[in-house]
This record gives sequence, structure tokens and C-alpha cells, in this order.
Amino acid sequence: MKERVEVPLRELNQQTSRVMARVIAGEVVTITKDGVPIGDIVPRGSVTGPPAYPFRTDPMGDLDVPDLGGPVLDDDEIDLTLRSMGDVSTTGDLDD
Repeated sequence: MKERVEVPLRELNQQTSRVMARVIAGEVVTITKDGVPIGDIVPRGSVTGPPAYPFRTDPMGDLDVPDLGGPVLDDDEIDLTLRSMGDVSTTGDLDD
């Protein structure tokens, strides 16, 4: 990958084709506003590093779910219950 170049937002606005030609050529273009980097334009398929908002990937461990004394449901029964919660035909006639 070629070196990174900084381009002010104003230049991107006024010379978009030229800036994008640099990206097509393989350059990573960092857009700045008042000298502060605000984003990168990278060639498609290139690796840019860590995401701006990393998601949690560490294990959270066992869940401590309290026993509320209700019936024990398997996954299929839970799925059926959740899917039918908004279904008027399974909750009774609402016209009465």
C-alpha cells in the first residue's frame, strides 16, 4: 500500500475526481477539517486497521438467570411463544 496523504475537506469538495484518482491509484487519503483528521478514504479491499467502534469479543462467562418458578421451555417453545406475542389470532378475539 502506498503512503497516506492528507487532503482538506475543502479540496475533497472542490476536486473530488482528483482525490478519488489518488485512491484508485492505491493511496489512502485522510480527510481533514481544520487540520484534524475526520476520516479515511481507502482503496476497496484494503485493510485499514482497527474499527472506529470495536465490538466486544471477549467471553462474558455464564449467565446467572434467576429461577422465577415458571415452566421450563425448550428453544422451540420459546421461539413459538415469542413469534405469537403479536399475533391476534392466538391471543383471543379483541372485538368483544
